[in-house]
Amino acid sequence: MSLYKPQQRHITIRNRDLHFVSYEAHPADARHHASAEPEMWYLMRAGRRWAVMPRNPDQPAEETDALLRAWAEENAFGDEIPVVVPAAKPHTRRRKTDDWWDSKEDRQAS
Repeated sequence: MSLYKPQQRHITIRNRDLHFVSYEAHPADARHHASAEPEMWYLMRAGRRWAVMPRNPDQPAEETDALLRAWAEENAFGDEIPVVVPAAKPHTRRRKTDDWWDSKEDRQAS
């Protein structure tokens, strides 16, 4: 059982909240062809994570925040292009079906 305690940093940039989490280091595993990974910071979003940078446990929180903020400015935002939402198409009336395969012949009598 690991005694590693993940660290978390919440940073607001451009009115967006970013959540960073640290993960512990992993040794190399020749059996699974996996190389060793250092302790890392990851950006968390919608149940996914993206590697940001190695974590230095001796680094002050202010320095870590500044590095995470710089990474986010360079990588997470890029050149923001305004999103144009297309107009919604009018709904057409469709025949309502009882089942998802739209065929009553395939059903067995109960």
